[in-house]
Amino acid sequence: MKSLKNIVLACCTAAAGLLALSSCEGSDLYGVDSPDWIQSKIDSINNANKPQEDVLVGMQEDVYTIGKTDYTTGFWTAFSKYYVVPDGKKWNAVFNLNLNPSDNVYYKNFALIITNDNDRGATDYQEYGAFRFDATGDSAKYNSQWGNHLWFKYTNSNLLLNPDADNKDANVQKLGGKITLTVDRSRKDTFYIKLTNGTVTKTYTQPFKLANLNKDASDTNIRCFLVPEGSYIDFLQTNIDPIGGRTSAKDKNPVSMVLNNVPEEVDLGTDLNKAMENVSATVTYDEGVTKTIPASELYFSAINDMNVPGEKTLTVIYNKTFKGENAATPIVAYVKFKVVQAIKSIKVTTQPTRKTYYYYTSAATEGMGDRTMAFDPTGMVVTATYNNGETGVVDNSKLKFSAIPVSAGTKAVTISTENGKTAKVSVTLKASSCTAVTPTPTTLGSTDNTTAWWTAFTNDMKVPAGETRSVTFTNYCGASNWNNFVVILRNSALSEYGVVRADNYGWGNGYAAATLSGGQSDWASWLAAMNGSKVTVYVTNCNNGACDVQAVMHGTDGKTYYQYYLGLNTVDPSDLNFAFTVDNCHLVFGNSAAKRHYAHRR
Repeated sequence: MKSLKNIVLACCTAAAGLLALSSCEGSDLYGVDSPDWIQSKIDSINNANKPQEDVLVGMQEDVYTIGKTDYTTGFWTAFSKYYVVPDGKKWNAVFNLNLNPSDNVYYKNFALIITNDNDRGATDYQEYGAFRFDATGDSAKYNSQWGNHLWFKYTNSNLLLNPDADNKDANVQKLGGKITLTVDRSRKDTFYIKLTNGTVTKTYTQPFKLANLNKDASDTNIRCFLVPEGSYIDFLQTNIDPIGGRTSAKDKNPVSMVLNNVPEEVDLGTDLNKAMENVSATVTYDEGVTKTIPASELYFSAINDMNVPGEKTLTVIYNKTFKGENAATPIVAYVKFKVVQAIKSIKVTTQPTRKTYYYYTSAATEGMGDRTMAFDPTGMVVTATYNNGETGVVDNSKLKFSAIPVSAGTKAVTISTENGKTAKVSVTLKASSCTAVTPTPTTLGSTDNTTAWWTAFTNDMKVPAGETRSVTFTNYCGASNWNNFVVILRNSALSEYGVVRADNYGWGNGYAAATLSGGQSDWASWLAAMNGSKVTVYVTNCNNGACDVQAVMHGTDGKTYYQYYLGLNTVDPSDLNFAFTVDNCHLVFGNSAAKRHYAHRR
């Protein structure tokens, strides 16, 4: 089954006492193993909610369909609009859930996804969790909800499915029909979710407020959206206007459009429609509603003649209403592009500045059979010969480079143009030497784990090109996943290449390029094992404009945990330093690590 693996953002919000007490426990369903006082608290909140939770106020129509009506929508391929829920507010929605009557697979319904205030795929996007409408009594085998910031012991459902060996239960059909959804942030001591169709009701009653996962602490919004699987949703009503605007039942005319993915250059002789086949348009209709239109529904023309090299004006016309009828007035958008001579061949006329790269293999990466490194084209000049016989330098940003398998020896890198012409260049890979270092101070952070985020740091430790530095310490964690060690990668002027955390998350200019691993299947057990764990962190300057961070963590449970961030780029090989910081935790480095320090686990 599917599992969303996005990990928490580095937020400094101190949890309420209840959160701290629950944060190191498991995510058991339905409160079966919850202490009596927690269940009593949940029951009390549920009872307090009953008189008002089903009262829908301020509902407005928002009529559109999510998913394919032939029931073929795969998970994470169709999404509702974003509904932003401010702190202190409540979101209500009404929609019809259409289930495939001939498919009783238990998870083929829909999930409510709750995130911070960022678009999917954005650098700072983080999920609280996913809350699917089905429920089972076996949380170890089935995953009717998941995430690192929703504690699903607070979940209740009046319909527990019992899937067979084929993941089927005929009772899943009871989930269909008109759904009323509630996401309630209006109570100061509660976060509450309810999904009901009158027959089946599933709730989540968290007896404390949500933490803030937004990078900007002043932004306390969350976002919600719906994801169907093997089903489709006819959305009907909402009391919160979505991003992009509501869709009324009345048809709407197009007002304007913005073109996406228009190529900067097109080879001479290429058919216009072929050249623009990946273009799409974001169309805005009456009432501010938007929709993305594919190239197949757009009309393209170009001025001037496509058979002559030079700058052209692409004219794009769209003439459909929101419901697909002919619009009274078509809309038009314009953008510039160039027609250029097609490349016949390419040749490397100046070798890249750096041709020897380095890697380090720790216990975290020794089992990787497909580990690769990125090619660094800095200083390289590639000259093209065009179909008309002319030559010219091709900007490296317009070229593609093959990945380099990580093992010692000489490796060939294939350089490719957009039209498939290739050349090769060789680089050499060597194993990096490792030197152990001990940072100062030898104890970082208050031993009662009260040191606030980004207030305590070790000294910067330089990593020369081609070398690896290792640091060994004892990690004493706080109450949440992010309350563990953090590694900062930066230059001598303190400009950051990236920041990476013990719980397999990070950020920064070079972070998006990194290959990550180390998300644990049971974060609560991992967090408990990290308190007093013996950790070694390795930082390698790969000399290809990137660095690697690897961590080997020997937990107090007798298990060894691994993390790595490989290929974090934008690094100046002549100026790479790293340091540690903490967030409501503390670290003991070097020989002092042998002495046991106490840590408040609250």
